[in-house]
Amino acid sequence: MDVSQYLDIFLDETKEHLQNLSDQIMALEANPEDSNTINEIFRAAHTLKGMAGTMGYKRMQTLTHDMENVFSEVRSGKLKANSDMIDILFNCLDALDEYTQNIQNTADEGTNDNEPLIKRLNDLLKGQSQTAEKAEPAQAETEKADSSKKAENAAPENTASSATGEEKWYGIHLDSSQIHVIEEARKQNMECYGINVVVQDSCLLKAARAFLVFKAVEEKGEIIVSNPSAQDVEDERFDKDFTLLVLSKHPLEEVMKAAENVSEIANVTGGVLELEKTKDYKPTETPQAEGATQNAEPQTSQAPAAKNQEKTTDKKAAAGKPVVSRTVRVDIEKLDVLMNLVSELIIAKNSLVAATGQLRSSGENGVGEHIEYLERVTTSLHESVMKVRMVPIESVVNKFPRMIRDLSKKLNKNMELHMSGEETELDRTVVDEIGDPLMHLLRNSADHGLESAEVRAQRGKNPVGSIFLDAYQDGNNVVIEVRDDGNGIDIEAVKNKALERGTITPEQAAVMSDKDVINLLFLPSFSTAKQVTDVSGRGVGLDVVKSKIESLSGEVEVKSQLGQGSTWTIRLPLTLAIIQTLMVAVGGEKYAISLGSIQSLESIRPDEVKHVQNKEVINLRGSVLPLIRMEEVLDVESTRKPGDDLTVVIVKKGDKMAGLVIDELLGQLEIVIKPLGKYIKQCKFISGATILGDGEVALILDANALI
Repeated sequence: MDVSQYLDIFLDETKEHLQNLSDQIMALEANPEDSNTINEIFRAAHTLKGMAGTMGYKRMQTLTHDMENVFSEVRSGKLKANSDMIDILFNCLDALDEYTQNIQNTADEGTNDNEPLIKRLNDLLKGQSQTAEKAEPAQAETEKADSSKKAENAAPENTASSATGEEKWYGIHLDSSQIHVIEEARKQNMECYGINVVVQDSCLLKAARAFLVFKAVEEKGEIIVSNPSAQDVEDERFDKDFTLLVLSKHPLEEVMKAAENVSEIANVTGGVLELEKTKDYKPTETPQAEGATQNAEPQTSQAPAAKNQEKTTDKKAAAGKPVVSRTVRVDIEKLDVLMNLVSELIIAKNSLVAATGQLRSSGENGVGEHIEYLERVTTSLHESVMKVRMVPIESVVNKFPRMIRDLSKKLNKNMELHMSGEETELDRTVVDEIGDPLMHLLRNSADHGLESAEVRAQRGKNPVGSIFLDAYQDGNNVVIEVRDDGNGIDIEAVKNKALERGTITPEQAAVMSDKDVINLLFLPSFSTAKQVTDVSGRGVGLDVVKSKIESLSGEVEVKSQLGQGSTWTIRLPLTLAIIQTLMVAVGGEKYAISLGSIQSLESIRPDEVKHVQNKEVINLRGSVLPLIRMEEVLDVESTRKPGDDLTVVIVKKGDKMAGLVIDELLGQLEIVIKPLGKYIKQCKFISGATILGDGEVALILDANALI
């Protein structure tokens, strides 16, 4: 069978299972006795093994099979999870991730058999076996006695395997209501069949095959009993076979044929169930009471049948009809095509709006209603597409707890990661890009921020350092904070390093604020680390963080208190595709400024402009703000007349504010951002362009780069 068509689905689901395994193993380390966690780990490993086998990735299948064996022993209580086992399991996850990356890049898992890892897994099992062998002589008699006692007290429903021959259905326990249902079915010309289904030894997904058998048989009749139970079959808690009791009007051969037609089924046997041969059958009627019973039948026969019908319905639902996921995977390229279509629709809308303005000026406004309708539709479509593109940042941050665990061991520091707001949503294109910046900030906090346990104890701190990753939505932005309760940034040390390198002069150092000094850390190759490690300290991190965040039209700022810790705040726009803007004119050209950056619009008299250190400023309600004349930045000639009041757009970046002096306000407009590519790469304050309704191209000003 050609399985290449399922490769994308396999990769997506494999990554999900690997992340789930990582999360659950972390939870297992914190609580080794949690049976729910252990069961979840076993199921994930088992599913991953089956998927790899189905796709033909034998090395991946072998490794997950040995992992499953270990989880099985942990689940049975024969092995106890400890730090050494957790380390081995995480190494296995790294190996599986390597296989996954190879498959993604080449469709082949590679040639690494990971024999050392497999040996370590088997050593865990051998250690358990040796322990069991030592304990066996002392426990033999006790186990024998327990076994006999269990056999005596075993529930009848577990005795199917003791039935003679292949007629295992006679070993199934039937309660009185089930017997009554069978009797009533016979009165309606239906038969009760016993069906025993044996799955092939080579079958990897027994539960999936059982589900297909249930589904096929249910098309021919009604399953009233399953042994093992439907839930056990669903969880693959059966060996090679399972037995069904089926009510049907179809011949036995048809019911058996339905089960036989499912692939990877080795054998199907069946027969008509004779109630009199079942161990639980007791006649419900006597000759003396027969007439009374028949007379009472219309009133009494429905309750047991209804009750049992409810039971069988529940069993069928549990057996093979799991809750359908309410999410669907969508190729990002398809979303990009949809986004481009919406973009063109918005451009068309803007064109119609412009044309309508001309018609209204000439007294013809019959298309106004249609334009308003089109505007409502495009706005709704825009919002819907945005929601489709939005994904929780959980897909990025859920790998960090494992990273902090590994850093804790590598750096020999006790630390914990606390996360909140993982459900906060961002545009998919933004989420895909923020992983590396966040990872570096967390590693920076772990290596540079947190002190050793000894130093923390001397300072009266908890020996276990805390790193926090918090995300939340703030208006049209998402804020992500990385903070720690460590040493904080030593301002004097940063300043001295900058002086030593010649980055700043002594005169500059004397007047620099703490914030200006901290911003030196974002310069390329600037580092205060005394020793270069493989964790951080190479001087090639924070500058990359800043450039990456700014490329996403975001900003990063730092607050720190020596001895208390640091907070790194990243602010990102919800989306990079379609935004609300203020359209302005400078020198006869049109420009767009994102509304998310704008605080207010002001009209300033020329005499209100002052000079501080040869720079123009204004005093706006008690705050001194610098003025930026956009005609000078853009190198165009202003259309304002001398002496006219200045039209100023107040923009904000973090806690910084500035006033952009423009020539004219044109109004608010929803625009589509078009990238400029390599053409204006050097102009940092231009973040893109858009096409206006009249066909003109307007550049988009990046307020963050101007402040």
